[in-house]
Amino acid sequence: MEAEAAKFLGAVLAAIGIGAAAMGVGNIFGQFLSGALRNPSAADGQFGRLIFGFAVTEALGIFAFLVALLLLFVV
Repeated sequence: MEAEAAKFLGAVLAAIGIGAAAMGVGNIFGQFLSGALRNPSAADGQFGRLIFGFAVTEALGIFAFLVALLLLFVV
């Protein structure tokens, strides 16, 4: 019984990473938009970094989701 409660608690804690990744993606795009509006000529040069930052942040969210599912269904 206690092991099952610990499993759910671990999954909830791992799911916090999914929300953190969502906030990170929003922050990345918001900061890019803010910078692009201030200096439109530099926006094209930073677009590749924007996509890389998005991909890394989203991958961390997917990893957190994977850990949550592993805790729920495997352990």
